[in-house]
Amino acid sequence: MRQTEQSGEIALMSSTVTVRFYAELNDFLHAERRFATFEVLLPSGVTVRDVLDGCGVPVPEVDLVLVNGEPEELNHPLGDGDRISVYPVFESFDIRGTTKVRIRALRVTRFVLDVHLGKLASYLRMLGFDTLYRNDYTDSELVRVSVEDDRILLSKDRTLVATGNLTRAYAVKCTDPRDQLKEVVRRFDLVESITPFTRCMVCNGALEPVEKERIVSRLPPRVAASFEEFRLCPDCSHVYWKGSHYRRMESFIQTIPSLVGQS
Repeated sequence: MRQTEQSGEIALMSSTVTVRFYAELNDFLHAERRFATFEVLLPSGVTVRDVLDGCGVPVPEVDLVLVNGEPEELNHPLGDGDRISVYPVFESFDIRGTTKVRIRALRVTRFVLDVHLGKLASYLRMLGFDTLYRNDYTDSELVRVSVEDDRILLSKDRTLVATGNLTRAYAVKCTDPRDQLKEVVRRFDLVESITPFTRCMVCNGALEPVEKERIVSRLPPRVAASFEEFRLCPDCSHVYWKGSHYRRMESFIQTIPSLVGQS
C-alpha cells in the first residue's frame, strides 16, 4: 500500500471500485456478492488481476473485462470510482475483436483432463471431441499440454484451474460422469459440434472404416456372424461395431440436447 507523508502524518492512499461478475463466474463468489454489484476498497496501484484474485475468480475463466465500459487488460491499474464488469469465456459467439484478457481465442474445442475425470474423457471421445487423458499426468504436465496444444484443461481442482499461464481451463463441478458430460457440453456450447463415434474411447485416435476381412480373425464368432460394418482405431487397433453397447450410447447421446437445455 502506497503511503504519503502530510504534516508529519502518514496518509494511506486507497480507492473504491464497483464490481459486477456475470453468468457462471458468480459460482466463485461468496453468496452475498453473487449476481450483484458490490464495492471493493483497494490500495492504490491495484490492477484488474488483483481484483479477480481477491474475489477468488480464476483468470482462465475470464474472457472479457470492461472498466468504465471499455475493454482492458489484466494489468490495467484501477482508480477511485472505476466500474468493473467481468464476463466468462464466450464459446457460442466470437469476441476476438473486443477481448483483451486472453492472448488469443480458442475456437477448436480440444480437451486435456486430469486424473479424476477418466470416465468423462471416454464420454467426450464418444461424442467425437479430441480429448487427452492419462492417469499419471502431473499438474505441471497438464498445464504444459493445455498451453502448448491449445487445449481446454478440465479439472476438479480449482487451484490448478487458476494457474496463471493457462489460456483456457474449467473447474468441473458435478461428480457423476454423465452429469459432468452434460455440464461440459452446456458450458462450452458443444451440441452442434458433436460427431459421435468418430474417436476411439480408449486412446483418442480418429476412427477409420475397416473392411471386415481385415479384422474378422479378431472378432468373437457371434459378432463376426451378426455385423458387417466396423471401425478401427489406427493408433491402438481397437475395433468397434454397432452392438448393444453402441445402441445404448446412441440413445444417451440423443438425449443430450434436451438435457442441456438446447433444442
